[in-house]
Amino acid sequence: MCGIVGAVAQRNITPILVEGLKRLEYRGYDSCGIALHIEGKLERSRSTSRVAELEKQVAEAHLEGFTGIAHTRWATHGAPASHNAHPHFSRGRIALVHNGIIENHDELRDELRAAGYEFESQTDTEVIAHLVDHLYTGDLFETVQLATRRLTGAFAIAVFCRDEPHRVVGARRGSPLIVGLGDGENFLASDALALAGTTDQIIYLEEGDVVDLQMQRIWIVDANGRQVAREVKTVHAHTGAVELGPYRHYMQKEIFEQPRAIADTLEGVESITPDIFGDDAYKVFKKIDSVLILACGTSYYAGLTAKYWLEAVAGVRTDVEIASEYRYRDSVPNPNALVVTISQSGETADTLAALRHAQSQDMQHTLTICNAATSAMVRECALAYITRAGVEVGVASTKAFTTQLAALFLLTLTLAQVKGRLPEEREVAFLKEMRHLPAAITAVLALEPQIIAWAEAFARKENALFLGRGIHYPIALEGALKLKEISYIHAEAYPAGELKHGPLALVTEEMPVVTVAPADSMIEKLKSNMQEVRARGGELYVFADGDSRITSSEGVHVIRMPEHYGLLSPILHVVPLQLLAYHTALARGTDVDKPRNLAKSVTVE
Repeated sequence: MCGIVGAVAQRNITPILVEGLKRLEYRGYDSCGIALHIEGKLERSRSTSRVAELEKQVAEAHLEGFTGIAHTRWATHGAPASHNAHPHFSRGRIALVHNGIIENHDELRDELRAAGYEFESQTDTEVIAHLVDHLYTGDLFETVQLATRRLTGAFAIAVFCRDEPHRVVGARRGSPLIVGLGDGENFLASDALALAGTTDQIIYLEEGDVVDLQMQRIWIVDANGRQVAREVKTVHAHTGAVELGPYRHYMQKEIFEQPRAIADTLEGVESITPDIFGDDAYKVFKKIDSVLILACGTSYYAGLTAKYWLEAVAGVRTDVEIASEYRYRDSVPNPNALVVTISQSGETADTLAALRHAQSQDMQHTLTICNAATSAMVRECALAYITRAGVEVGVASTKAFTTQLAALFLLTLTLAQVKGRLPEEREVAFLKEMRHLPAAITAVLALEPQIIAWAEAFARKENALFLGRGIHYPIALEGALKLKEISYIHAEAYPAGELKHGPLALVTEEMPVVTVAPADSMIEKLKSNMQEVRARGGELYVFADGDSRITSSEGVHVIRMPEHYGLLSPILHVVPLQLLAYHTALARGTDVDKPRNLAKSVTVE
C-alpha cells in the first residue's frame, strides 16, 4: 500500500526512481508520480495509469535531475485522480510524498487556508506539503522536524525544497521508511526491494526518526530531536524474486512456489526445540498459560487454523482476534498469555497497533510469525519465527499463508513439548510429515487441469458458498476470500453444520457450493450437510480425500486429493482453492495480481 522512493546523487536519478516504483507495484496502487529538482525549479509528472505509462510521460518530457522523489498511491483521502496523485507541491517550493493517514488534517487545512494557502486536492498529504512550506525556516531538515510535531496519525514522508538542491528529508511515524547508502549518493524508500540493484546498505529508521539525506552524508535525529546512529545492515533484496518467468501471473507463480517456500521455511529444523523462536523462548513458553493471536485477513485465517492445533495438540487455550477490532474494545488482559502476531509484511498497521495495545496492558510475552526479518513486527516482538516464502507480489496471498501455517504448526509442537504433551515418537512422526509437505503439495498442484475445468463453470456465477468442518472451516474461509478478492464473485464460507441455520436459504442451482472434505472424524457429518445442499438443488464441488467414499454424480463434482494428511491437511487443502480462484479470475478476465481497490501491504488503518 503506497510506495516511496527518493534519491540525492551526482547522476540522473530518474531511472532509479522509476525502477524503484516498478519494484513497489506489488504493494498495490491506483496512481503514481515523480518530482525532480531541475535547473532551480520543481518539475513533476503524475499518472492514474501504471508505472510503465508514467515512465513514458517522463521520457517524453525529458525529466532528468539529481534530486527527486517518487510515489505509488493507494487512495484513502480523495479519489484516484491525477490532482490527488503524489508528489504534492506547495507554492512551487516544496515537493512531498507521503504514506499513511494524517488524522488532524481538517484542522490543519483550516489553519493553512486562513494563512492564504489554496488546496488543489482532497488529500491529507497536501496539508503536510503546505505545512512544511508555511513553517519553512530556510533549513528543510529543521522545518520537517517542526512540521512532524504538528501531525497526528501515521506517516512516512519524503520531501525536498527548490531552494536547497541536493537534499531530501525523510521522516517516519507508524509507517516504514528506510535509508539506502551509496557512494556519493543516498536514497530513501518504503521498502528495501525498491533499491535492489542500486544499494544493499540499508538503515531501518526507527519510530519518530527524521533523516537528512545529502550526497556525501546522512544525519538522523530521533523523536526527541537528538542525533542518533542507526545500524547499517546488508540486505540482499534479490531482483530475481520479482521476475515473472514462464508464468502468466505472479499469483500463479507463487502458488507453484509453495513446495520450495515450505521447504525453505522448515530448513534447519532438525528437531523441536524452543530456541528456533528465540534465545529466551523456553523461559517464556514455560511461563505462559494461554495464547492470544492477533492478525488481519488471510493471516487471521492462519490464526484460526492454529487455534485448533494449539488446543488439540498442545492443550493451550487460544483466542484469535481480528487485529483491527481488538484494541477498540474492552478486553480482559492476561499477562501470562503469549501474544502472537501474524503478518506477511511485518508492517501491517492494524496488527502493529494491536500488538502495542496488548503490550500497554502488561502483556509482554510476544512472538511474531513474519516473512520480513527486518520489519517493525520483528523488532517489536520479543520472539520471532521468520517464514521464508520470499517476495510475494500477487495481492492475494498464497505462499505467505501456507508458510505461516507451517510456522504455526512448529509453534504448536514446541508448546506441546514444553508442556510435556509431545512424546518423542509423536515428534518424530510429525516432523516426518512436515518434511514430506513439499512433495505432497507438488502432487496437489498436479490437479490443476481438473480445477481449470471447474473454473470455466465458476466464471459464469456471481455467488458461491464454501463449506468446511472443524480445522478445515478456516480453510473454507480462506478459499472464499481468494475467490472474492481476484474474481469479484461474491463468496462466503460457513461451518457446514451452520447451513440449516440460515445459509441454506441461498442455495439454488445457481449457487455453487465448494466443500472441503478430508477423510477425518467429521466426514460423515459433512456428508449429511452435503445432502442438505443436493436436496435443495445446489451444485456441489468437492475436494475429497481418496478414502472419503464421496463419488461424482449428478450435481456432485469431485476432485480427489492425492493423500489424507491428518492435522496438516489444511496446508494441502488450501492449494486447490487457490488454483480455483486463480483460474476463475483468469476466465473472467480480471486483473489477477492487482485486484481493484486492494493493496498488498496495508500500512494504514
